Amino acid sequence: MTGLVAFLCGIFALAAVLTVVVFKFGFRAQRPEDYADTGPAFDIRERLNGKLLCEGIIFGPFGRVSSRFVAEFDAHWTGDTGTMKEVFHYDSGAVQEREWTLTVGEHGAIKAEAPDLVGTGTGRQSGSAVQLGYTIRLTDDAGGHALDSTDWMYLTENGVIMNRNQFRKFGIKVAELVATIRPAEMDVKLAA
Repeated sequence: MTGLVAFLCGIFALAAVLTVVVFKFGFRAQRPEDYADTGPAFDIRERLNGKLLCEGIIFGPFGRVSSRFVAEFDAHWTGDTGTMKEVFHYDSGAVQEREWTLTVGEHGAIKAEAPDLVGTGTGRQSGSAVQLGYTIRLTDDAGGHALDSTDWMYLTENGVIMNRNQFRKFGIKVAELVATIRPAEMDVKLAA
C-alpha cells in the first residue's frame, strides 16, 4: 500500500509542476505588457483597416492539421470603433462569414463583439502585440461547442500580422489556429 501511495503522490507532484510551468511560462502566461517596448507599434485602427488577406491552419487537439483556410477581411473605423467583416474559405469547401465590432478604449484596451461570441471579448494592444480573450460558440455543423479563446496577434517588421489562437474546453486545449494577416495590396518582402 505504501508503494501505491508514493506512486500517486509522485503523479500528483508531477501534475502540479507541469501546471505551474504551463501557467507561468506557457502561451497563456503572456501579458500585453510583455510586449510594451517591442517592435513596430501595433494599433488595430491602422493595421486592421481596409481590405486584408488571411491564410491559416487549424490544428486539432493532438497537433495535427485539421483544416486549412484563406480569408478576406474588410475593416473600417470611425474613431475608436471599427467593423471587420470576414469571409473564410475552408479546404473542405465550406464558407463562413463573420463580423466583428471592435472598440479601442483607454490605455489600448479593446472590446470585441460578434454574433458567435458568448458575451463580450476583451483585450489590449501593447507595443507590437494585441491580445484578445473571448468565448466563441462554434457553428452547429462543428458541434456547437462554446470554446474559450486566447488570441494573440504579433506585428512583424514588414507589416504582416502573425496570429496564434488557442481554443480550450474545460481548460483543455482542443484546437490551435496559426495564421497571417496582411493588407490585400501588400507585396510581401523580407524586412531589411
